[in-house]
Amino acid sequence: MKKELIEVPRATLDFYKYEEDGLTYYEYDATGCQPPEPMVNTMVGLSLLKSKNDRLVGIFFHEPFPLYDRIPLTISHEAAQLESGDFRITFKLEE
Repeated sequence: MKKELIEVPRATLDFYKYEEDGLTYYEYDATGCQPPEPMVNTMVGLSLLKSKNDRLVGIFFHEPFPLYDRIPLTISHEAAQLESGDFRITFKLEE
């Protein structure tokens, strides 16, 4: 899988785009930054979700519970803890 660096207006982190199993993923790594940067980049990244086949993936150093309250009701999320202890949060449009 090839990850392509993309430009996301108003983002302060690098975003990458890749495709896997018919889905388009937009991914960023927020493990090296402090609040509010992870939340700001997530909110900007959510604008990339245009169809049910799009996913936004954020990597965080902890599960971002305060972020969940700010996500629009039309978007769901799934959290998975990685072996490193970081969290991979996947956001998608609700059908």
